[in-house]
Amino acid sequence: MFLEIELWAKVLLALGVALAISFTATPIAKTFAQKIGAMDVPGDARRVHDHPIPRMGGLAIFLGFILSVVLFADITRQVQGMLLGAIIIVAVGAIDDIISLRAWVKFLFQIIAAVVAVLHGVVIEVIMNPNIFSETEHLVLGMLSVPITIIWIVAITNSVNLIDGLDGLAVGVSAIGSVTMLVIALVVSEGNVAVVLAALAGACIGFMPYNLNPAKIFMGDTGALLLGYVLATASVMGMFKFYAVVSFAVPVLALAVPLCDTVFAFTRRLLKGQNPMKPDRGHFHHKLIDMGLSQKQAVAILYAISAVLGFAAVVMATTEELKLIIFVLAFLLAGFIWLFVTKSRSNGENNKAASEQKNGGQEDKNEKN
Repeated sequence: MFLEIELWAKVLLALGVALAISFTATPIAKTFAQKIGAMDVPGDARRVHDHPIPRMGGLAIFLGFILSVVLFADITRQVQGMLLGAIIIVAVGAIDDIISLRAWVKFLFQIIAAVVAVLHGVVIEVIMNPNIFSETEHLVLGMLSVPITIIWIVAITNSVNLIDGLDGLAVGVSAIGSVTMLVIALVVSEGNVAVVLAALAGACIGFMPYNLNPAKIFMGDTGALLLGYVLATASVMGMFKFYAVVSFAVPVLALAVPLCDTVFAFTRRLLKGQNPMKPDRGHFHHKLIDMGLSQKQAVAILYAISAVLGFAAVVMATTEELKLIIFVLAFLLAGFIWLFVTKSRSNGENNKAASEQKNGGQEDKNEKN
């Protein structure tokens, strides 16, 4: 009982301290970005903002995260590897936010950061057997464990970066993913991983008020790559060591939105004969904007999808007594978001019609004059 109270205290403190540091440090990061010229200037169809906005807000997220982990988590060999890799990722992201590195350079350093984590024991050794008709419930990867782990970490790292296209989207989806895996880590008694994920969730939540539409600062590659990297390594540390369904489906569900967007983006570009690393305007969030939704509506929909999938992941790792409650909460959340989007669209259409009617009346008046 005492150990459970101590763990919950650590989790809550890690979340609260990371939130406070991130929230306090973001204005400082904004001023720093402005001074060194790390500004996101709209210049192509992919960008939806209409004026320069400072980036490198990821520095505030990193500061809140790493200080909270050092204060409250046990610095095991795996956590050491994750933190060392995170430092590499943040350094590369910060440089890219200032001078725009080539894609292959960032990709190379992502692989190096993944290798650092692997060398410190962050390795996927067992996964669920995809053949549901087999008597063997799990597969031991053996020699394939290292390359599969590296591919997983690099894929998730890039996936969060790819969805960072609307105000508040990447940080919100990452917060939902980290809270999802935090709950599961507590369920499967991975206390130290839960503390790490609490620190990440707190750092994300602290940054969100500055990043929600209309954004005052972007996290840039500094933050997007960091969030993807920590989510990827934490999922390996906390989830992939269990077999049956938890070993594979849970982290995939928790990170389904960025993962699916990445898979579709790479497939789309390859089918068109394009470089799969070349940016385009075909991501999920771009499609929602093209459908006539506002930034807030598009982000709300993707939040809802992430939350529902996150609840599904938790259901797969919880006891029978909790499943019904979680399903009900998931549907209630999805219904609330649906009502919000519908009402927002209706209000937007009414305002637009009223504006057009007003402008039309003014034009008629001008013609008579």
